[in-house]
Amino acid sequence: MTEEEKIFAGYIFNNRSPELVAMKHKAHSACLRFNQMDEYDLQRLPIVREFIGAIGKVYYFQGPIQFNYGCHTFIGENFFANFNLTVMDDARIYIGDNVCFGPNVSLMATNHPLLPQERLGLDNEGRMTMAEYAEDIHIGHNVWLACNVTVLGGVRIGDNVVIGAGSVVTKDIPDGYLAYGNPCRPVRRITEQDSQVRRMLPEDREYFKHNFKL
Repeated sequence: MTEEEKIFAGYIFNNRSPELVAMKHKAHSACLRFNQMDEYDLQRLPIVREFIGAIGKVYYFQGPIQFNYGCHTFIGENFFANFNLTVMDDARIYIGDNVCFGPNVSLMATNHPLLPQERLGLDNEGRMTMAEYAEDIHIGHNVWLACNVTVLGGVRIGDNVVIGAGSVVTKDIPDGYLAYGNPCRPVRRITEQDSQVRRMLPEDREYFKHNFKL
């Protein structure tokens, strides 16, 4: 079994194996190039396609970004991420259509044993041995993760969900809910009463006709 296959099967894996180091280095190098470029450089956004598992035609990353593997992340259509996105995609991460992330969002599909002797060791040559395992993250369609949200491995976020600022998502969130807190919990359902159409000026109706029911 390869080290990548161990990840996907939920086993302890060696994150310093040559096969995994090569995969991570490809993503890290591409993120470095992306982060060093001007945000209006037309060559910047296509860099994401060099390392991502899959992504829709329409997407935008404000940057800076940092993906651990990249190839383990699969993103749908019409995606937006604000400043400082961190994606530890040791396990696979699935993101639906029409998803937006606020600043400083972190997706943490990785984990270590709680027992210290299991977590870190030193081999006979004085090299670190780090035990790691990982669980997938699933994020549905039409989801907004507000600023400073952290999503942990093994979590499934449903469709049409909003996660409030500063939340740490440790459990599944059902469809259609506003959820927030540390740990994050579903607070109430999102309904048509949450519409903000009253805030729109007449001169903006044409531009936002694809967002609001007018």
